[in-house]
Amino acid sequence: MQVNMTVNGTEISEEIEPRMLLVHFLRDQLRLTGTHWGCDTSNCGTCVVLIDGEPVKSCTTLAAMAAGHEVTTVEGLEVDNVLDPIQEGFMQCHGLQCGFCTPGMMLTARSLLNANPDPSESEIREAISGQICRCTGYSTIVRSIRWTAEHEAGISQGGAA
Repeated sequence: MQVNMTVNGTEISEEIEPRMLLVHFLRDQLRLTGTHWGCDTSNCGTCVVLIDGEPVKSCTTLAAMAAGHEVTTVEGLEVDNVLDPIQEGFMQCHGLQCGFCTPGMMLTARSLLNANPDPSESEIREAISGQICRCTGYSTIVRSIRWTAEHEAGISQGGAA
């Protein structure tokens, strides 16, 4: 079947098998390998992408379900060689170790901060609760998201971040 969608700001029109999962479409057909594939059961969250700005686990979403929508992968966060503040936050606060969960965490965090620019620690922890990080203990991830919120608040108020 033919699917049309926007991926990271680019219009895509591709022929796919109707049963193809979005994670395989992104990784295998579009070669966007930043979306990781971890469990196939929607438990780990490494495969999270944004569809119309909302976090979705791409390992249990058919690619056909994304037709007509805007899909954002971790590759789409960086624009014109400038890191998204959430990417900068993960770098500044060491929000990653092995990096396997990082793309999904960053996309979930971006969605959270778009909806709530000043989340509390408990709101951050709730937002990322559908994702597993086996390395960090979550403290540095939470710190990275808070750093980003504070950095973006400084930018939006015209201050130096």
